[in-house]
Amino acid sequence: MGSKRVRFAQRRKAAGLSQEKLAERLMVERSTVVRWESGATEPQPWIRPALAAALNVTADELQTLLDEAVILPVPSVSRDGEAALSPHRRATIDGQDAEMAAIELARRIEASDVSDSTLCRLEQVADQMAMAYARTPPKELLPQVRRHLAYINALVDARMTLTHRRQLLVTGGWLALLAATLHIDLRQGEAARAWLRTAEQMAGQAGHAEIAAWCLETRAWNVLTAGSYREALELSQRAQAVAPAGSSALIQATAQEGRAWARMGAAPETRSSLARVNRLVSNLPTPDNPEHHYRYDPAKAISYTATTLSWVGDSAAEGFARTAIHELESEPGGVSRPRRVASARLDLGLALLAAGRPDEASSEALAAVISGRIVPSNWWRAVEVFQGVAQAGLPEVTELRDAFEAHRPKRSKDSVA
Repeated sequence: MGSKRVRFAQRRKAAGLSQEKLAERLMVERSTVVRWESGATEPQPWIRPALAAALNVTADELQTLLDEAVILPVPSVSRDGEAALSPHRRATIDGQDAEMAAIELARRIEASDVSDSTLCRLEQVADQMAMAYARTPPKELLPQVRRHLAYINALVDARMTLTHRRQLLVTGGWLALLAATLHIDLRQGEAARAWLRTAEQMAGQAGHAEIAAWCLETRAWNVLTAGSYREALELSQRAQAVAPAGSSALIQATAQEGRAWARMGAAPETRSSLARVNRLVSNLPTPDNPEHHYRYDPAKAISYTATTLSWVGDSAAEGFARTAIHELESEPGGVSRPRRVASARLDLGLALLAAGRPDEASSEALAAVISGRIVPSNWWRAVEVFQGVAQAGLPEVTELRDAFEAHRPKRSKDSVA
């Protein structure tokens, strides 16, 4: 049944807005406004407050405008569900009319209100934000990610080809996954879980196994930082089962399994996981953009090995941590991944504590803390080094404590312990 929201369109005109202007203000396609006014679709809940403000109406008044529609006539339907046709039309339905119906369906499938250039630009933005993750504080990057997710949300209702829809879902899946990761970094648990569910849904609808695997791996990291090591192990193993062969998600999930084993104190299983990671990356070329969060850079293996060995108490962690720091700080053009440098210093601090050199451990921990690059989700690692230095009773602990108090992350409204 077709319909037109006449009063809705009248309200838009009374507000001095063309369809184009309203679409521009709401960051949606003009075709989306057209479908709202034709009664073909409903505005999504997230955009209704902005739509009401643009039309200068209350939420209830907006709902009234959306509910009041003028019904357009449709062809009568017979008892068996077939539209009423003239005898002549019935005679030709299996001939030319059938051919025309097929052509029209093909035309509609090919039609799209979302251009290739729009989708390509969104893909580029998603990649740029995944690359910015390594050097941009989560509080600064998250609003940018959320704005582009809102734009993708607005495009979901647009008319597009099946290929375009899958492309949009894949890009949205990557951005939703990144949003979840940023919320985890900020210890905002509810928001992180919500965006992970969205990323998983998009991955499922698009049939994108790698995003699905990354979602599981990200869940594993989240619960590992909360101390649920067995659950982290199970999630990382599930991620490996889902991930495509040779994918970055497979490598990362395998590394995550090693870290879970390390936190559980299982040295043989830890080393087995590290050996599998080394085999997976042995012939892996360095990607064009190694700082991309979802493209595994073989150099990451050194940092992850340092972390894993430091957690399991292996003395070899010191050498790996020093190598990681040296390579990260020697990158052409300056340090592009300062967050990883801070993490490597914490790994080195733990290794130095295990080696009975708490004064050196304090120095490394201090450098990591004052860098300002330890995100809230990683703060517990700094606390471990601080506690080890404090137990040693060194005078350096005073300076380290002052730095901790100055840089300790503030707990947000949605933070978890």
